[in-house]
Amino acid sequence: MQNFRKGFTLIELLIVIGILAVLSSVVVIILNPGELLAEGRDSRRISDLNTIRAALMGYLTQVPNADLGSCNSGGICTFNPGAGKGPFTNTTCSSISAATNITGSGWVDVNFASIPSGSPIPSLPIDPINNANYFYAYACTKTPYFFELNTRLESQKYRNEMVLDGGNKNNCDSSYTADTCFYEIGTKPDLNI
Repeated sequence: MQNFRKGFTLIELLIVIGILAVLSSVVVIILNPGELLAEGRDSRRISDLNTIRAALMGYLTQVPNADLGSCNSGGICTFNPGAGKGPFTNTTCSSISAATNITGSGWVDVNFASIPSGSPIPSLPIDPINNANYFYAYACTKTPYFFELNTRLESQKYRNEMVLDGGNKNNCDSSYTADTCFYEIGTKPDLNI
């Protein structure tokens, strides 16, 4: 009676390891984890600004004698982008605030707590990265009541959103991180402040 040893040879194991290495390389190249993370951050940015826009619209329709805030020339940014690199016409944020308060002292300086049905948001969101390239910005006018919310998107998937949003900062051809390329929404996304 013969005793047969069961198992894999060294050659078979090396072939399997080689196949797994090739497959994992292909998956990493196809999926591009960096781009997937950027898409997730952009999705959050778009969602955040849409939520704030809806809250501002609710505020304007429900609060008598509504006040959109200080409406400073140059708007409010959640991070200092540096001189000449803001999202508004004068390209410099007039004030910087990362405060998330909804009582009129946050980066959107509107008192959402004064809405009779209650504030639709518990706090103001901050950009997932919040640095000189990726931040949120708010600007408004008092007569008439217009507002604009801005951010910059980083992923290839959402980059066209900055070109097609109807705003006036949609020149994204040469360098999408330039001060001429922002995602703009609001009652007047091409607000000249």
